[in-house]
Amino acid sequence: MSKLYLVPTPIGNLKDITFRAIEVLRVADLILAEDTRTSGKLLKHYDIATPMQSHHMHNEHKTVEGIVKRIEAGQTIALISDAGTPAISDPGFLLTRACVQAGIEVDCLPGATAFVPALVNSGLPNDKFVFEGFLPVKKGRQTRLQLLAQETRTMIFYESPHKLVKTLGHFMEYFGEDRKVSVSREITKLHEETIRGTIAEVLEYYRAHPPKGELVVVLEGNNTR
Repeated sequence: MSKLYLVPTPIGNLKDITFRAIEVLRVADLILAEDTRTSGKLLKHYDIATPMQSHHMHNEHKTVEGIVKRIEAGQTIALISDAGTPAISDPGFLLTRACVQAGIEVDCLPGATAFVPALVNSGLPNDKFVFEGFLPVKKGRQTRLQLLAQETRTMIFYESPHKLVKTLGHFMEYFGEDRKVSVSREITKLHEETIRGTIAEVLEYYRAHPPKGELVVVLEGNNTR
């Protein structure tokens, strides 16, 4: 039966992929990849010969309609991102919504995503949390931080290495220097590390040790109320 599969891919270590994910990628008629060069390395590693087509944030608005028609015509299509689960701060939402609206079956496989191990590894409460992804770069950033200052649940952010120090500085300004934070870097990769402490302590560390690689920031909620 034709359908859309959302297939998580490893966030670093190529072994972090399920048997089912490999099977789906092998039998699909087409794989939609955020970057075919990046995904090509994964497919080559697992000897997957399924054709690929580029599907990313710059072209997804234009390609969604054609993809839906291909599935309606009987094709099975798998969507992957460069790393992790599609649609989590990556392309995937628009196509999923279009398939749902067209009555096409959508099947999201369980698998790797960066924020879950970062949250569990942080030592901060994880019974209730909110995923914020990337903060607004300019417009709306101040408003968002002001709102989050009152958030009582643990908060999870994605951040690029060259913006981390600036973001931690904003955290200290809006949340206070004693709020606890955990920064996980290069999860599942060779140089994986997690730095925990108050915002002031972690900011001081990264000012002295400029970070590299993919980052997940986990911030303690407001417990003063």
